[in-house]
Amino acid sequence: MPTTAELQQRFRDFADTARPRAPLYARLSAAIAGDDAVASLLTAAPPTQQIPVLLFAATHHLVLAGACPELAAHYPNLSPVPDAGDPWPAFRDLCHQHAAQLREIIATRHTQTNEVGRCATFLPAFAQIAEETGSPLAQVDVGTSAGLTLGWHRYGYSYAPGPQVATEAPLVLPCGVRGAAPLPTVIPAHGRGIGLDLHPIDVSDDDAVRWLEACVWPDQADRFHRLETAIRMAQSAPPELRAGDAVDDLAAAVADVAETGHPVVTTSWALSYLAVERQREFVQRLDRIGGDTDISWVAAESPAQTPGLPIPHTPEIAELTVLSLTRWRGGRRTVQRLATAHPHGYWLHWAPG
Repeated sequence: MPTTAELQQRFRDFADTARPRAPLYARLSAAIAGDDAVASLLTAAPPTQQIPVLLFAATHHLVLAGACPELAAHYPNLSPVPDAGDPWPAFRDLCHQHAAQLREIIATRHTQTNEVGRCATFLPAFAQIAEETGSPLAQVDVGTSAGLTLGWHRYGYSYAPGPQVATEAPLVLPCGVRGAAPLPTVIPAHGRGIGLDLHPIDVSDDDAVRWLEACVWPDQADRFHRLETAIRMAQSAPPELRAGDAVDDLAAAVADVAETGHPVVTTSWALSYLAVERQREFVQRLDRIGGDTDISWVAAESPAQTPGLPIPHTPEIAELTVLSLTRWRGGRRTVQRLATAHPHGYWLHWAPG
């Protein structure tokens, strides 16, 4: 169990690393590093979750619920013209006045990401598979959270340079491109989609949705607002979600979607949460499924975090998000590295060859 001083050092370190991407959280983190009462709120979390972003998500959750308008005025995602003054007094007051509630949130929740922008990196792989198989794509999304990436066929895409695809959609995802990526000009045909997660998020549950939004950093206002739009779209046509294990319940989900098209399993920064042996078991399960049925697996994962997966990579890209396509055709498995990508889908660097 870390001491309060050690937790304060974590906030000090976070302030240094987050400053370029999240100046608001960096400023607050530097102040928390000097306040043992606020820093010690993290002691309520399990040891693996005693990280600054969990406290920030918990406070953001309360701010989104209207707990502290004075603090909300400093948040770029909540105020068109954020207050440029010092946010620390309002943040400190929130932590002191709602300490018990924050401890409960910190003890029972963990940070989550359902990054819809990753669909922009999936789409070129989907187009390749659709052209190859001539079938609608029937998706099983593993580690699906709220199932927002199941809605890829309902979003628009703006590639630069490249085509503008379905830009009349309520949500258009931007993606910068390098290399000769086979970018589609139309959305491939779509079959059934199933999202698999141990604890899927119901988009009709306001509190669960608020937590998902709270995990987005306020400085990243564009991510926050596109998440809001994706959630509204999902609420109008709820995705099919199942509570289940990534390995044990995979085959049944694949069998169900396969009735409507070529089955495509997707994972995006999901398998890093599995132990290495469990990662290997996931691939073995796909091997068994692929022995009987032609399937494809599109993965956006970090090789450094997933050593149990057969992701082709070199040492210099091991820490990046690598987009790979694994095919099972006639019982034979082949693996192809397609690209490196931004973890939130903002850019795609297509691999040569």
